[in-house]
Amino acid sequence: MKYNPSEIETYWQKYWAENQTFAAENNSEKPKYYVLDMFPYPSGAGLHVGHPLGYIASDIYARYKRHKGFNVLHPQGYDSFGLPAEQYAIQTGQHPEKTTKENIARYREQLDKIGFSFDWSREVRTSSPEYYKWTQWIFIQLFNSWYNKQTDKAEDISTLTAIFERAGNATVHAVCDDNIDIFFPSEWKSFSYEKQQQILLQYRLTYLAETEVNWCPALGTVLANDEIVNGVSERGGHPVIRKKMTQWSMRISAYAERLLQGLEQIDWTEALKESQRNWIGKSVGASVTFKLKDSETERDNIDYLLSGDETNDYKIDVFTTRPDTIFGVTFMTLAPEHELVSKITTPEQKAAVEAYVEATARRSERERMADVKTISGVFTGAYAEHPFTKEPIPVWIGDYVLAGYGTGAVMAVPCGDERDYAFAKHFKIEIKNIFDNVDISEEAYASKDNVTIANSDFLNGLNYKEATKKAIAALEEIHQGKGKTNYRLRDAVFSRQRYWGEPFPVYYVNGMPQMIDAEHLPIRLPEVEKYLPTEDGQPPLGNSKEWAWDTVKNEVVSNDTIDNVSVFPLELNTMPGWAGSSWYWLRYMDAHNDNEFVSKEDEQYWQNVDLYIGGSEHATGHLLYSRFWNKFLKDRGFVSQDEPFKKLINQGMILGTSAFAYRLEGTNTFVSKNKVGDQKAQPIHADVNIVNSSDELDIEAFKNWRSDFADAEFITEDNGKFIVSREVEKMSKSKYNVVTPDLICEEYGADTLRLYEMFLGPLEQSKPWNTAGITGVFGFLKKLWRLYFDDNGLIVNANPASKEALKTLHKTIKKVQDDIEHFSFNTSVSQFMICVNELSAMNCHERVILEPLAIVISPYAPHIAEELWKQLGHEGSISTVPFPIFNPEHLVESSKEYPVSFNGKTRFTIELPLDLSKEQIEDIVMNDERTAKQLEGRTPNKVIIVPGKIINIVG
Repeated sequence: MKYNPSEIETYWQKYWAENQTFAAENNSEKPKYYVLDMFPYPSGAGLHVGHPLGYIASDIYARYKRHKGFNVLHPQGYDSFGLPAEQYAIQTGQHPEKTTKENIARYREQLDKIGFSFDWSREVRTSSPEYYKWTQWIFIQLFNSWYNKQTDKAEDISTLTAIFERAGNATVHAVCDDNIDIFFPSEWKSFSYEKQQQILLQYRLTYLAETEVNWCPALGTVLANDEIVNGVSERGGHPVIRKKMTQWSMRISAYAERLLQGLEQIDWTEALKESQRNWIGKSVGASVTFKLKDSETERDNIDYLLSGDETNDYKIDVFTTRPDTIFGVTFMTLAPEHELVSKITTPEQKAAVEAYVEATARRSERERMADVKTISGVFTGAYAEHPFTKEPIPVWIGDYVLAGYGTGAVMAVPCGDERDYAFAKHFKIEIKNIFDNVDISEEAYASKDNVTIANSDFLNGLNYKEATKKAIAALEEIHQGKGKTNYRLRDAVFSRQRYWGEPFPVYYVNGMPQMIDAEHLPIRLPEVEKYLPTEDGQPPLGNSKEWAWDTVKNEVVSNDTIDNVSVFPLELNTMPGWAGSSWYWLRYMDAHNDNEFVSKEDEQYWQNVDLYIGGSEHATGHLLYSRFWNKFLKDRGFVSQDEPFKKLINQGMILGTSAFAYRLEGTNTFVSKNKVGDQKAQPIHADVNIVNSSDELDIEAFKNWRSDFADAEFITEDNGKFIVSREVEKMSKSKYNVVTPDLICEEYGADTLRLYEMFLGPLEQSKPWNTAGITGVFGFLKKLWRLYFDDNGLIVNANPASKEALKTLHKTIKKVQDDIEHFSFNTSVSQFMICVNELSAMNCHERVILEPLAIVISPYAPHIAEELWKQLGHEGSISTVPFPIFNPEHLVESSKEYPVSFNGKTRFTIELPLDLSKEQIEDIVMNDERTAKQLEGRTPNKVIIVPGKIINIVG
């Protein structure tokens, strides 16, 4: 009876589906365990062998936990809104919904073939109206919430309006817009409805504001920072510029400190935590206000400007972590996008400033942050006033300052900051030394820990801590500063000028946003003829002829009926891709609930994700937004847990092994690797699927692969073979090094694929794919099969097991259990191979050994394990059979093979029980005929015996 993976795997995949073997129960008496993968975006290309790596690891763990008696929730779904489907729709005219459904069907087919134990009854798709109904609902809850700093949590907006009615806003301690105007309760009550709504927008957790965004003209949409690579869009490589747009934003900044503190409560890698800490970017220091005159004022007389007799029209607020260096400020730098730039620039500097601002708009924030070598800037012609000395301070603009970080302005202290120093040197700006024991040079800059302040008036002679405290007190006294904690984390822009995304449940009355009542959700995407922005630049939803809200009928109606009385325009933007993925783990808990996004009962049972596996590229995007939304939902009492993911593992990447054929420059002649020599030849990617494991290219297939190679000539090796070179690169279609799991499953079976991906190396490391190595794993499974079957059928017997076989089995049980619990899956595969080799050498076919072995290997190779279990005479699936219990007694040695040495040289070995005394060991050894042969009648001078270790006969 031969091992036939195709037949076995088809049978068991069908069995699992028909019997819903892996469907989790809500509120089971078993302990719960929630295993989750970062759900995939279903692209048209389907899966390659790198994609399942994390899924296989999570599946092994989920299956193991079932064997250990847990009620395991292991769901799967699709992050199915997004730009790729929309771009494809623009190119082909096909509706994104159609292509998305086709891609999902392809993914599902591939995932099923690999044998994952997903609970498909809970599948979610972010593009399904039944799902995004609840994304819209969460948006409404955010809109109807504010962040109360006193209680340190989000609260319903009604609690804020109650305060306004009772006491005004002077005592409100909230996360809100800057420069809030103070009003009394009587004023609040006298405000019009529109005015009240405008004020509330300054406090809501999701709000409309004019924001600096990353605009991609080619894609016609705003992009998040993590959607930009090297200054261009990740999708398509198009230029990205900075521009101001009215956008929906979310106050994730309100949760900055809690997001930081929460990292201490979760089991994530330190590298991942550090990524979030750096992104949140907590800094402790002071805000400082520098007064500035109106740029339209006559500027010929600086003494007049800064005399102090005039009321400043403008001011520049900065945040600094070093208020102790306030007397070292010799210039200021604003971000080119700063709102004051156009107001304060002098006529003489206007042309230069405008040109610089325009050039900066073509560079992304990431590009500007990464560029530490380029020094560029322009003087505005304006001067600020030093808070204490009243000296004029020139105001420059420079693209190293970002509008969205801090206040978009910095006070430059060249003697204490490397970039300020370089800027000052480059533009020949004054540099003051305020550190009495540090020389200013390009190589040496002051550190706060070992300097004394000098040339700084009332701060002279103080150290960093003393000077900081005194400087802040002095700034507060003159009302030009105060102590402050700042965060790099900025509010998240939540609008996208796309079609294929969640519609906002928002309509506009006199320009003010109104939420549609939850009972009327979902607001479904309308049909449009074009997926590009409209001719007048509106988002794609502007192409819809039926995109208005009737407040009487409570339904979407024709735009022709808009009367701004009872029918109003709907929001034209859609939500970003991260909207649906910021709460999806909660929906899996209660996937078919039409009345709630998750019931309290089910959420309190599952609580949160015990194990989450996915890529590290989501560290500062999805993972941060998810934590933010979860904390918000906890604040409002909708969920019980503060953190969504207890333990998180980032799987490494499986890299492709690319193949290169060398083409002689200026010709269509290809030269085999070892024939290139000194000839000038260009390496051309060849499809790895037409190269065998010996690096031999199928020339005919290569010629048929691309039309421009059809007439190519080939210089082969002396044996007639054409050899390619190999290089490890990222696996991608553009490098023609993609290997699909379908081909592997077809030829070797899914169990081979699963074992091989784990065998490649530690889960969290990147490793190259090499198809040549897979045959060894396939051979191992065939060898495992032969422990149970010969050509005539089952050969398992009921004989008692030998001590050696029990030792091998329990060594494997312990090793595999330890490895799974420590996520060291690659070493488990090695142990399986050792185990099968040892049992094969013993000719072991005993049921008492082979039954538990099938269970132990089941998480890794579930199809063959199920078949073995069935052939051994068991009913049902192996998936919940208890995991074998390790018995350490089987690993205890009862005897020892001693090396017997004569004058230090080993001559033979002897197996003896470990409980013998020295005297008993000596009697046995001295009476052995091999000892007599070595001694040849001589009497030894000494017999040295160390029980359990050595026997040495001397003399």
